[in-house]
This record gives sequence, structure tokens and C-alpha cells, in this order.
Amino acid sequence: MFQLRSLHNLLISPQLPSLVNLTINAVQHRNRFSFCSFGVTNFNTLKSVTSVSGFGLPFRVNGIGRSSRFLFAVPEKKSKRKKSVKAVAVRGKDKKDASSSESVDKNVESEKSSLSEEIKSDKQDSKINNVKKTKKKPPSKKKDVKTSAAIDSIDPSKAVGEEVSKKSPSKGKKKTNVKESLAVSTSKEIQDGSASTRSKKKDVNSSQVDLEKPLGNFTGKPLYPPMGKSVMVVESATKAKVIQRYLGDLYEVLPSYGHVRDLAARSGSVRPDDDFSMVWEVPPSAWTQLKSINLALSGAENLIIASDPDREGEAIAWHIIEMLHQQGALRDNVFLARVVFHEITEQSIKTALQAPREIDVNLVHAYLARRALDYLIGFNISPLLWRKLPGCQSAGRVQSAALSLICDREMEIDQFKPKEYWTMEAKFDRKERISNKDVTFRGRLTHFDSNKLTQFSITSDGEARDIEGKVNSAEFQVISMKKNKVRSNPPTPYITSTLQQDAGNKLKFSASQTMKIAQKLYEGVELSNGKAVGLITYMRTDGFHISDEAVANIRSLIIERYGQNFVAQSPPKYFKKVKNAQEAHEAIRPTDIRYLPSMLAGVLDEESLKLYTLIWSRTVSCQMEPAILEKIQVDIGNADKSIMLRSASSRVEFPGYQAVFTDIVTEAGQDRDSDGSDHDLAFEVLNSLKTEDLLHLVETEVSQHHTQPPPRYSEASLVKKLEELGIGRPSTYASTLRVLQDRKYVTVKSRVLSPEFRGRMVSAFLSHHFSEVTDYSFTADMETELDNVSAGITKWKGLLGDYWTRFKSYCERTSNVHIHQVEKMLEKKFADYLFGSLPDKSRECPSCNEGTLIFKVSRFGAGYFIGCDQHPRCKYIAKTLYGNDDDDDDDEEDTPKQNTMIEEPKLLGFKSANEKILLKSGPYGIYVQLGEDRKGYPPKRRPVPYVKDMDSVTLEDALVLLQYPLTLGKHPEDGHPVELKVAKDGYSIRHGRENARVPKNMKPNGITFEKALKLLSGKNVSLSGRPKQT
Repeated sequence: MFQLRSLHNLLISPQLPSLVNLTINAVQHRNRFSFCSFGVTNFNTLKSVTSVSGFGLPFRVNGIGRSSRFLFAVPEKKSKRKKSVKAVAVRGKDKKDASSSESVDKNVESEKSSLSEEIKSDKQDSKINNVKKTKKKPPSKKKDVKTSAAIDSIDPSKAVGEEVSKKSPSKGKKKTNVKESLAVSTSKEIQDGSASTRSKKKDVNSSQVDLEKPLGNFTGKPLYPPMGKSVMVVESATKAKVIQRYLGDLYEVLPSYGHVRDLAARSGSVRPDDDFSMVWEVPPSAWTQLKSINLALSGAENLIIASDPDREGEAIAWHIIEMLHQQGALRDNVFLARVVFHEITEQSIKTALQAPREIDVNLVHAYLARRALDYLIGFNISPLLWRKLPGCQSAGRVQSAALSLICDREMEIDQFKPKEYWTMEAKFDRKERISNKDVTFRGRLTHFDSNKLTQFSITSDGEARDIEGKVNSAEFQVISMKKNKVRSNPPTPYITSTLQQDAGNKLKFSASQTMKIAQKLYEGVELSNGKAVGLITYMRTDGFHISDEAVANIRSLIIERYGQNFVAQSPPKYFKKVKNAQEAHEAIRPTDIRYLPSMLAGVLDEESLKLYTLIWSRTVSCQMEPAILEKIQVDIGNADKSIMLRSASSRVEFPGYQAVFTDIVTEAGQDRDSDGSDHDLAFEVLNSLKTEDLLHLVETEVSQHHTQPPPRYSEASLVKKLEELGIGRPSTYASTLRVLQDRKYVTVKSRVLSPEFRGRMVSAFLSHHFSEVTDYSFTADMETELDNVSAGITKWKGLLGDYWTRFKSYCERTSNVHIHQVEKMLEKKFADYLFGSLPDKSRECPSCNEGTLIFKVSRFGAGYFIGCDQHPRCKYIAKTLYGNDDDDDDDEEDTPKQNTMIEEPKLLGFKSANEKILLKSGPYGIYVQLGEDRKGYPPKRRPVPYVKDMDSVTLEDALVLLQYPLTLGKHPEDGHPVELKVAKDGYSIRHGRENARVPKNMKPNGITFEKALKLLSGKNVSLSGRPKQT
């Protein structure tokens, strides 16, 4: 029960009983700040909802059930001076503080107009902050108003700004500002009389999610043909433009540009202790879209939400409706409708409008569960990473599992021990030639000394040469021949994961590049005839189904183009082969199969055409007959069959579906590797042989091999593995891979994913302390549970509660782990990598000869190093390890990369008898140092600019650098010195707080006082430090 402290006896007024029922204890102690609970009975006067203190109340708005928040409404009074009132909202049992503000109906404001302007507080209760009310001004003027949450009313003249603070319940005197609580205060810029409220910062509102009751006045009547004005909301501007052409003037199609709100990107946005309530954040750009939708609804009869047909799309629809409700934009006479379509064609859009439905609350629940789950994992593990592993930025549910796969594979590669083995091949020819044609063929040794050979039967060069000699001395003939026919079935139509895999393998596209191009093909392009149309169906799917109408069109095209015998006798039915497939959507296919790739050559760019060709070819092939291959196998041996060799080949008897990939219209998508000419020639040679034919041994060849470690994952193979294990969703794979690269956990070289040492540390840390998060089966099982939520089988809050109980214990245990324990764990796990490159692999400190070199985490910055365990007595550092955060692949040649393996400090020479000049490398670059490290006497250090190779730095260079900074003179205006300084990124002129960069083409020894003044008077001057207090 939400509770309030009664603020004044005027709160209990004759007008209030129709709106609020107060408990008797509040009536009896009306002059005290006693606790009182309330229940709302008259809902007709309440208008919009946000939140106060993060506590939800089941208000009903226009018959729609969802959680609302309570509001203290303060009547405005015309005055030249700002008035203030005092109010406080306190929760009865929970000590957490939060605050927010709501817009209310004028009827509510009039009923509470008897509130006094200033209310005195009790000595034993909280002091109340002043709430400054904004006086109306002409529309051209703006005023900043402090508010404790998002003001969701479109009419800013009704907005009331509040800033609430409360006493600590334990001490009674100490004030805690609401900015430090879980509720988020934001600044609002309000223009009176305008149609919208603009926010300088992101707006935040918190709500309990209650979808058990209808979200609005949904209609089930067909919306096409139109009977009145309708507003349709889609996700992208391109899609809106294409659909607008299909529907005409009675429909106004507007884009939402994705989500209009999301969880606030800060701690406390998901509150497990408050029944998993969530704090939503509205980006500033989203207010523009909401304003456009609100204006368009003027005079409209229907609001149609046509976001994408998946969980995210359903959530976008729900967010839009919720925000419009909060803004009071949905009138009683506006009907809501949710429509979905899987392709952007005129027929598909109009068909979808004839079957509107309500919001699928189960899909929204699944979205909320996934969003909350990912948030709780990320925002609880990430702070631990920052403290235990500086420089490691974040960890997520699917991201951690994918990183674990990559790092586990790297560990397999590190631990792999290659084994030697040998193979033998022989080249044969017929002794009696029928023609002059080349009839040579090759055979592989399969049996020797009447024993079948395995991979490791021959393990040395001596064994191989001995066997080769015996083979060369033997006479051979054809022992047996075997022919058979096999059917090669057509591939399944594309789903998201297989499209990413094929685009990676055949077109060399990354997963994110594939999805970006597919999105463009789905949203629509303008053809040469001026018609705009979506070329493919929705590209985020794991279902293999193709509509009956599309199948009929595909089969008709196959008959026309390839012949009746190429089309499958009956339409093939494809079913899921991957774990946790939802199969809610169609497979990825062209919207119109008669848009041949060759017809789009002048319309699409090269990459888009290649991907469309790939999709078109795969779609056509899946409805064709299997290819028939004829295989032949010939066994060759000596007289007693103690030595046996085998030769095999195949040829295409009937191409079937393979005819598509050799069609001229699909030239851009052909598989260049599948050239069958050599296979046909070898087949003819073997087919010409007969049993007992004598053969001539032309030559033998023995080859040495070594077993290879398992290959590193490419993006395509990692996507395939994630799909096999049921980790994540196809729609998330591209973004997951992108995050791993952005965090510098993984690098991509030649399309191969290689883990950085930072990524390996994160994976090891998570595996050690959060084993459940990186467990593949856990992540896959969680996807199954989310599917159960989508199906209405599992309650989403129950799922979160079960997981949070376990996960919270992991966090509590890990928070108590000392950073030295983390260092020891990583040192043990990566000992070979860390210490393998040390001289003689000795871990004895060469500086003090007493300490042992150990792995350490830098307390300053994001570095890791190998140093002496006798620190601070011995400050020797053997090498440092850190990531390349500031480097980009594009400017590799121009920017020197930070070294990941640094040698011990280099002695350049001596300045005096006892003062060494050392060249060192640290997290911030290469630098020279005068003297050794001593406690209490920091040595003089200067950075070395513009240096890629440490070997190029000489003693003379170091002596020059140690002279800086140089005073060039005193500034004529204030007499302060003008200095020439050196930094890692170059030289600069400094005068007080002013800094001017010295151009790279200007030599530092040529900078005079006059040139320095000229640079300080130029445009490229920055300020550093704080100004002096006056």
C-alpha cells in the first residue's frame, strides 16, 4: 500500500472524498504528519500516468488497466513572484526514496485548489523542499524547470515541476537529496503554449508493468478499405515512404525510428526489491517522433502500430501506446490496432490491415524479461569488472557466452600438441591404351601388409620410405569397381543465421554488414519504373516456412525457366533444425520471385545485388528437384591384395537445384569453387576401367603431415556454433559480435576472430566467479524459458525472481574477492603466455635478485604488467600488457600501436657518473627517465613524441627531451612565461591556461618567441585547468 504523510488539515477537504478515500487515522490526526493510505475510487478525472517514488498504483485511464503514480498537484496563482509549496512523499515500509511528477486533469487541480501555498512541517518528520512553480510567459520565451521525472504531457502549461528531498529515517536530521536516490531528476526546457515538451536531457519515468488488462480501445474491424483517417506508425522512414505510396491520403504513415524509450542507462533502472519495476528513459530525439504522432492523431479515427513482427517490434508498439497514453494523446474515440506483415508489398500491407489485433502481452512480457535479465547481468557484473579488472568495460549474457566460446577455442589452440603422420599416393596408367587420351589417375594407399591404415599408421619418414619401396616393386591391377547414385537434396531457405553464414563464406560479408544490407532490401528500394517496393521478406527469423502463394509463384518460375522435370514433385516442407527455433515468421525470400537478379543490376549497388542474388538463388533452389550424382570407386591392389589403393570420383547426372547456381541471371551469387569439369574427366577415366585390368605404376608420392589445431572462429562459424547451442537469437548475433569488437575483447583479422588478452582475462574472470553466466547450457536454457514466456507458459517475474536469487549471491561473493586473488588466478591460468617470453623463462627479478616476477593489475589506468613482488622496495617492471583502445585499423600505418609485449627498460647512457638515462614504455606511451625509481624521489620523465620504434631513440634525443619545458619569454600582456612543452602526441606552447598545438611540420628547435605568440593568437588554442576564483 502506498502511503503519504498528511501535509495539512486542508488536505482533507469536502471536495476530496469523491476522489480519494483516506483511512480514519489520517482524519483523526489531520494536523499531524501521520501515515495515511489511500485508494482511488473516481477514475474519470485522472488523465495520464508516470510515477512517484517508483511505486505503482492500479489507476484506470479510459478503461485501460496499468500501473500509475500519485501526484501532489499545486494550483498555480498569478503573481509576479514565484511561489513555493512544500510536499513530501514517503513510502511506509520501504526506505528507498524516489520521486516523480505527473500531469493531471484540470478537474483534479480545481478540487485541490484549497491547498495552502506553504505548509509547515513537523519537527519529527522530513523537511520539505520548495517546489518552484513556473509563471506563464509569452510563447517565445523559455524557462528551465527542475523536475524529478519525465513530464509526459504534451501541453507544457500543465506541467508541474517538483524537487523533493527527505530526511534520513535513521538520523532524522541528515538530508538526502533526491538526485542521490534511485529516482532520476532531469532538467526540462518548457515553452508555454507550444504543442510539446522538449527535454534538455533524457526523460525518465518509472512504472510497474501491468498488462493483464487491455491496453486500450483496440478494434478488430478491417481497416482497409479506409472508412476514415488513420495514422500508421512503422519503424523506419524508408518503410514509411514506401507504405505511404500504397495506402493513399486517408492514411498518414509515420516512422518511430525504433524504440521511443528504453531502460535508463544507469544503476537502479531495474528494481528487484520493488517487484522488478523499471525506470524508462525517453531519448530527446524520440520526443520529436511522439510529437509528430500526436499531431497526426488530430482528427484521426485509428492508430495503427505496424512495427516489426517479433518481440522487439511488439515491445515498440507497447512503448508507443504507453507514451501516447501518458501524453493524453489517445482520446476515447481513437481506436488502436496492431498489424504485422512479413514483406513490404502493396498486397501484403492491405491484407494485414484487414486483420488487426491487440498487443500480444506474452511477447511484451518476454521482451521485458529479456531486457531486465540482460540489464541485471550487465549492470551488476560490469562494476565488478571495473574494480577487479581495470579497463574491462562490460559483460552481458549472450556476449559473455560468445566470448567464452572464442577464448575456449584459443585455449585449445594453446594447449594443442601437433602429431606427425604420413600418407602415400600413387599415379597409375593402363598398360594397354585404347586411345591416345590421357588416362592417368591417382589412388590413395588404404591397406598395407593386409592391414587397414589409419591416420597415424605411418608416423615417421623411415616407415614411409620403407613402404614406398615395397609399393614401387609391386605389380597392380583393378581388384573391384563400385558404382552408385546419390541424391543431393536442395538446401533449406535462408533464416537469419544461415544467411549470415553464407554471406560470410561466399561474399566475405561480416554479420553486421549482412544485416545492414538485408534491412535495406527489406525496407524497400525504388525500381527503374519509379515503383518503390521491398525486395525481401523480414530478415530476422528462424522459421523455414514459405507462404503457399509464394511457393506457387516459385514453382511456376522454375517450370518456365528450367523445365517441368526441375520442379519438385510436391512442395517440400522444411522444419526447424536449430535449438529453440520459434518459427513464427517466414523464411527470408524475395517478395516477388520474378524480380530476377539480372533485372536489378542497374538499381542495386554491388553489395546489395550480391546479397539479393544469394537469397533469390537459395529460394528458387529449395523448391527444385534434388541433384543426382553418380559415384564410382575403384580398388587397386597387388596379386595377394596385401597392398591396396583406392581411387574415387563423381559426376552430375541430373543437375536439379544446382542449375540455379549456373544460371546467367545469378552470376553474382555463383559458388566459384564448384567447378565440375575436372571431376567429369576423372570419372570418365575410372569408368573406362574393368576388373582385372593391369595397371602401370607411374610414380609414388609420400607426404608428411602434422595435425592442426582447431581453427579459430570466423564470424560465420561462430554464428553457426551459437545457433547449434541455442545461445541468443539470430537477430542478436550481429550486435553481439560488434560489441565484442568495440570493447576490444576480440579483433578480426582476415575474417578470423582472435581474442585479445583483455578478452581472455574477462572470460577467465567470469568463468571463475560467474560460472553460470558463461555456461552454454544456461544461456540456451534461458532462451527456452523466454520462449515459454512468449507462449504464456512461464510468468516473466517468476523467471526473473528465480534467476536473481542465484545471481545476487554470485555478485555478493565476488564483491568480497580481493584484487590480489584475481591476479593470482589469472597468473596461474595464463602463466605460459605471461612468462613464456622472459629471458631464459626465469621469474627471478633481475633488478633486486631477491623478488619474483608476478602478474599485477595497474592501480592507475587500464594497464597490466609483470613486476617484482617486492614492490615498493623494488619497482622493476619486466613488461606491460594493455589493449589498443585508441587505434583504428584504418590508420594502422600512420599511428604507432601500443606494444602488448614490452622489453625491460633500455639503458641509453649516463648524464653523470651515477644518473642513468632509461627508455621506458608505459600505458601512455614511450618516455625517457632520468635516474632510477626511488621511494619519495620521483625521477624526471619526459614523453617521446612521434616515435614508432623504441630502437630509434638515442641518448642525444633523450638529453634534448629532458630539457623541456623551455621558457621562450614573458608574455607582453601579463608578464607570465610562455613555455614550449613536449607531450606524447607532440609539442605545444603554454601560457597560463592557454595551450596551442605546434604543427607536426614545424621543428621544435625552430620555434622562436614570436612564432609562439603567433600560435597562441591563432584559432587552435585550448584551455586547461580551472580558472582562478575571484
